[in-house]
Amino acid sequence: MRNSGIVACIAATALVLTACGSGGESGEDGGNTLTINVFGDSFSLPDNRALYDEYEKAHGVKIVENRSDFGTHHQNLQARLTAGSGTADLEVIEVGQVSGFIGQSDSFVNFKDKGVDTAQWTESTVQRASTADGGALIGLPTDIGGLAMCYRTDLFAQAGLPTTRDEVSALWPTWEDYVDIGKQFQQKAPKTKWFDAGGHVFTGVLGNEEETFYNANGDLIVEDNKVVKDAWDLTVGAIKAGQSAALPEFSPEWNTGFQQGQFATITCPAWMMGYIQGNAPDTKGKWDIAKIPGGSGNWGGSYVTVPSQGKNVDKAVDLAKWLTAPEQNIKLFTSIGNFPSQESTWSQPDIADFTSEFFSGAPAGKIYPASLENAPVQVVGPQSGVIGNTFAGALNSVEQGTDPEEAWESAMNDIEAAAGDG
Repeated sequence: MRNSGIVACIAATALVLTACGSGGESGEDGGNTLTINVFGDSFSLPDNRALYDEYEKAHGVKIVENRSDFGTHHQNLQARLTAGSGTADLEVIEVGQVSGFIGQSDSFVNFKDKGVDTAQWTESTVQRASTADGGALIGLPTDIGGLAMCYRTDLFAQAGLPTTRDEVSALWPTWEDYVDIGKQFQQKAPKTKWFDAGGHVFTGVLGNEEETFYNANGDLIVEDNKVVKDAWDLTVGAIKAGQSAALPEFSPEWNTGFQQGQFATITCPAWMMGYIQGNAPDTKGKWDIAKIPGGSGNWGGSYVTVPSQGKNVDKAVDLAKWLTAPEQNIKLFTSIGNFPSQESTWSQPDIADFTSEFFSGAPAGKIYPASLENAPVQVVGPQSGVIGNTFAGALNSVEQGTDPEEAWESAMNDIEAAAGDG
């Protein structure tokens, strides 16, 4: 899962701890309360905490979830690890951030010492949260993104475009085709934008690439990597064509855009389904899900960690193992859209036969595995998440009028600084 806000709380460590939200520090009530710090909809929706409720009833504990945006959450975690106190019993780390915490493996429980069956996940998924020598595993995988394209059937109909998912999928075999169809759409529906934000198009384009920000040797290759610049140029071209609603992700304006139908399509990893359902419930039946341009790709994924400074480590480990078990991952997908990272679950009826009533009966249980089937194992580095957010912010600045070359150069400077800190 990667519900990543762009706004970060930039402050000294002490201010991060106090100004950026509740720390959710591990309790001292004999372990009857377990705290978990998350970003976005990791294991629940704001009005649906059924998974937590089930565990509480069975184990006699109370689970307190604290939510922050992507940047604030990870900055707070680092600050609290450095301070040696203040973390929650469990902390979720996004896939693009986890390698940045590997060097602090002593600050986390080693799940390899806790009887975890790592064979349920692919080797590459486990490796991302493991130390270089393979001796320590600091996080248990939660979900995996997959990629599709969610679209508004009513807005497509108004523009005279096909509305059935197979016909829509055939409109855009490539991302260049997607932009071209956007031009056709806006000729017929000039008051509605084609997509929500340039950053999501950019991320979608790169979702089917093996090496983007880092290479397999761990070298930062952003500036010289042609696929990154090509994705930037394609996105900028679409922005300049007036296709973007210019709504920064997870902003109030973005939420309103969903509710009011201000854009017709959105790059849609599996976890985005839950966000749309929770944020714009009145749009039920107006959405459907088509293939992603290029046919495959991934965006997202997270790990549950247990900081070793916690007061309820053993109970936190038990909860982490339960939350990431196949049975719970299946429930999460069918309730809030987070797609299981365990490939063994994809053929089970609860997944394979799952259709979403909200998304016009779309066979989501088949769409996302098909997207992941040919997707490459992507290389991530210590600052991959930060770099992705940097690009999203830079493209939003282009949407607000900044010259694209200036925005690119500014992004390169910010990325170099971030990589130096990482």
